[in-house]
Amino acid sequence: MAGRKRKLPLRKGDQNANESELAVESKQQIVDGSPTSSTTTNLHRRLGDDFFFQPCVSLAKALLGKVLVRRYEDGTLLRGRVVETEAYLGGEDKASHSAGGKRTPRNAAMFMKPGTIYVYPIYGIYLCMNISSQGDGAAVLLRSLEPLWGLPVMRRLRAARRKDGARPLKDKDLCNGPSKLCQALNVPRAFDRRDLASDPEVWLEDADPDAGDAATAVVAAPRVGIESHGEWAKKLLRFYLRGNAFVSVRDKAAERRRRDPSDRDWTARETDASVETWDR
Repeated sequence: MAGRKRKLPLRKGDQNANESELAVESKQQIVDGSPTSSTTTNLHRRLGDDFFFQPCVSLAKALLGKVLVRRYEDGTLLRGRVVETEAYLGGEDKASHSAGGKRTPRNAAMFMKPGTIYVYPIYGIYLCMNISSQGDGAAVLLRSLEPLWGLPVMRRLRAARRKDGARPLKDKDLCNGPSKLCQALNVPRAFDRRDLASDPEVWLEDADPDAGDAATAVVAAPRVGIESHGEWAKKLLRFYLRGNAFVSVRDKAAERRRRDPSDRDWTARETDASVETWDR
């Protein structure tokens, strides 16, 4: 598809959208299968407050398949499908930044209304993006994206943070980690405490019903990198789309459990006693 041009017709109802949130282009240049200029914002698919007002585990699973959109400084819309998330429940969740109800200027976004962005630094140089949910101090970490649009820009942004002479990045390596996706979509620390339901520079969209993507099973597995938090390191609070090549870390044991015919109809739910309780 390199070098191919195509027109993007406005969908019915888009002509009435607020022009400040709608970048209309009659044409767009496609490079490496990805738009490199502004493209029409699908406001009718943008997720609002109602979507985010759900419990943490429910939101972590509901986010899978949704599309994170970032309007880059040159007008390019960078898009990536959410394929992996982690739920951090606050309160008794010892791996959460808000464990025990702890509130600080750093984690304030976790206590704000559902849909608030929580961006925090790790190792002093990398960033991670989270979304607050229902539940005091609860939030969902966006762990991996499947890049959809704007891949040339994503490659440039990621390459700027890598050593000279590093091997070229494959598509699957652009956003397959929480810090990688922040680099690829240029998510800055300044996005902390902003509202995904109304922000003009970053938002979430529902999956395109015309995309033709087949439904994919959700794998529930332990979270990554929290081994020091005792029993909470074993809780099944990481969720990803089974078989998706853009997931950061596959858990083969969890996938085998999912494939067991006796387990295939089980779904996870939150309870006061344990987040590992299962219902048939």
